[in-house]
Amino acid sequence: MALVGAQLGAAGTAAARCEAATGSGCDLATRISAANAYLATRPGVVGYVLRDRTAGLRYRNDNAGAMIWTASTIKLAMVVDLLTRERAGKLRLSAQDRQLMQGMLRDSDNDAADTLWDRYGGDDHRTFNVDFARYGMTNLAPQPGFGDVFPYWGFQKGTADDFDRMLNFMLSQMNPADTAAIVAEMQRVGGAQQWGVWGAGPAMAPGVKNGWSPEHGGWVVNSVGFAGPGQRFTLVVFNALGDAGGYDDGVTTTTGLSKILLGP
Repeated sequence: MALVGAQLGAAGTAAARCEAATGSGCDLATRISAANAYLATRPGVVGYVLRDRTAGLRYRNDNAGAMIWTASTIKLAMVVDLLTRERAGKLRLSAQDRQLMQGMLRDSDNDAADTLWDRYGGDDHRTFNVDFARYGMTNLAPQPGFGDVFPYWGFQKGTADDFDRMLNFMLSQMNPADTAAIVAEMQRVGGAQQWGVWGAGPAMAPGVKNGWSPEHGGWVVNSVGFAGPGQRFTLVVFNALGDAGGYDDGVTTTTGLSKILLGP
């Protein structure tokens, strides 16, 4: 186990940091150890990346680089791209566009994603994917052979590393007003998305964009989100279940992992 970037110091220092952030008095390194032990009992492949943005800590497990269907988590990247392009003067979003973006974030609306992908994806539907790499999603790749539109938001694979970098781009490098708007929507998700990183608990004011789908090769259940004062912690969890489990298993895994890492 390694924490990338700044390292956790002596046990007392680590515990003090965790206590200040979560009120738990728990050593963050101990949480990571417990999380990895938990995942050893869970079905499928689970890749995750945890950051403490205040302390400058980042931890990725061995599967953080596994290519997994993104499902609806990519809708967050679409919103990041649309707002970034608008700030650069490359497009002008309408009130309807903003309503569609809200629907993607709050309710994971597929029709809204289809409309925006067609409207702003360019004649060859490649504009979004070209831009995604600029937000750190360097492994993300559309998968051919599924439907008439290619590339298409609904058939892409990426890694927990990709979404960790994109999420932290959103929190640290976007226009602050745009960041605040996305954060607010991620904290207002409907009941169908109140799992995964949401498991950090209400005291941690979590926000999420989850994705779940019976993809080719089995269910994927993914969670991308933040928790803590000032969105101190970010966590990305990608779970490819294959033939080892289904939706309920993935929800249990992503939520259980989040509780261990970020909960009280």
